[in-house]
Amino acid sequence: MPEVLKTLSPPGDATGEDLSFHPADVPLAVHDLTVAYHRKPVLWDIDLDIPEGKLVGIVGPNGAGKSTLIKACLDLIPKASGEVGVYGRPYRDQRHLVGYVPQRESVDWDFPISVLDLVAMGTYRRLGWFRRVGKAQREAAAAALEKVGIAHLASRQISQLSGGQQQRAFLARALAQDARVYFMDEPFAAVDAATEEAIVAILKDLNDAGKTCLVVHHDLSTVPNYFDWLVLLNMRVVAAGPTGDVFTKENLEKTYGGRLSLLNDAAHALSHVGR
Repeated sequence: MPEVLKTLSPPGDATGEDLSFHPADVPLAVHDLTVAYHRKPVLWDIDLDIPEGKLVGIVGPNGAGKSTLIKACLDLIPKASGEVGVYGRPYRDQRHLVGYVPQRESVDWDFPISVLDLVAMGTYRRLGWFRRVGKAQREAAAAALEKVGIAHLASRQISQLSGGQQQRAFLARALAQDARVYFMDEPFAAVDAATEEAIVAILKDLNDAGKTCLVVHHDLSTVPNYFDWLVLLNMRVVAAGPTGDVFTKENLEKTYGGRLSLLNDAAHALSHVGR
């Protein structure tokens, strides 16, 4: 699927800001980020520092800009203003440290490629785009497929996978990259319970290894169990910090604007925090 790419502007010009306001050791620093479609702001003045080694949930209502935030951080869509840094340097210089799991519906699943070859694409940034994938890269891809539980599907065409298998395949591609920071856009959407359990286990493993994972998520009832850090988003950052501090009734009401069904889910989740 074609992607809109944009090079980050140098610090201090009309469309970029100086990252010196943010700690140099954080996995992700977002400074004064604004994104607009047809001159209508979708994200407005986002400022964030994401600490290292956290499982970070990005949570908010439909249309809040959650996926837009991830895509803007990855230069997949243009920014109206702002700067994104990874470990103190602009994202464009640190791409090799970042892994990405896109939404399944954004992927062309009819592309003629095997599952193993798809996962091996995760090694390209370390290998270099003009070198052939060798034994070591294919072994890394096979190990990633084993980790997500679909090693037996390595030779299958991606169009033949179920929804849950597709999600596991793209997760394996990100794991094969061996990144330090992972962005995942709704990895739990429309997957079966076994796949969701497998994804949670992988997130925990990444967390134990000191990796940082930012996950767009919509199920409020599972937030306290899945994430130790949270960004509540509705065009602007409503609150960000440790889940126990941020996941409160007051903050959720500010984020969701009193949408009763969602807030009922949140109330149920809140009742189980700390048990």
